[in-house]
Amino acid sequence: MLDQLAQLVQEFGEDAVIKNEAIPHEQNQAVLQETSNSIFSSLQKIASQADLSQIAGLLQGQDIDKNNPAVQQITKDVSNSLTEKLGISSATATSSVTAIIPKVLSSLIQKANDPKDTSINLSGLLDSLTGGNSPEHASIMEAIGEYGIHFGLDQNSDGKVDLDDAIELTKKGGLGGMLGKLFGK
Repeated sequence: MLDQLAQLVQEFGEDAVIKNEAIPHEQNQAVLQETSNSIFSSLQKIASQADLSQIAGLLQGQDIDKNNPAVQQITKDVSNSLTEKLGISSATATSSVTAIIPKVLSSLIQKANDPKDTSINLSGLLDSLTGGNSPEHASIMEAIGEYGIHFGLDQNSDGKVDLDDAIELTKKGGLGGMLGKLFGK
C-alpha cells in the first residue's frame, strides 16, 4: 500500500510541493517521500488507537472533509513530520499538506472501493494499516466476511459482513464487542 500511497502523493504533490517556491527544489523529493511515509504512519496510528468506526468512516467517504477528525490528525502529523525532519517551516508544511491530503485520501479510497481497480482493495488497505498483511495467513477481514454471517455479525441484513456492519458493531461495544461476538464471548 505504501507504494500506491507514494504514487498518489507524487501525482498530487505537483502544485503543493514542486511548484511551491517556499520549498527548496532540492528538497522536493524528500518532502514527497516524507509526506507519503507520514500519511501511512498516521493512518496506522489512527487504526491502532481509535475505534474501528473512525477509520471505517474515513475509508467509506466519497469526498474527504478536511474537518474530519481523522483528516485533521493526519494533517497535523504530516505537517509536524515535515517540520521536524526536513526543517520546512510550519506554515509552509501545513499549507502544502492541507492541499495534498484530501486529494490523496480521496483517490486512495476511490481505488480501494473500485472493484475494477485491482491496485489496492479495502481488505488489503486495512491489513496494511493493522499489520495483518502476511501472505501465509488469511486476512482478518476475509475471515470475518466469510464466517461473520454465521455469528450474527451482519448488522444490516444485506447478506454480507463489511465495513457498514463493523461500524454498527463498534457503536454497540467497540472492536472488543465485535470480536467477542465473533468468538462467542
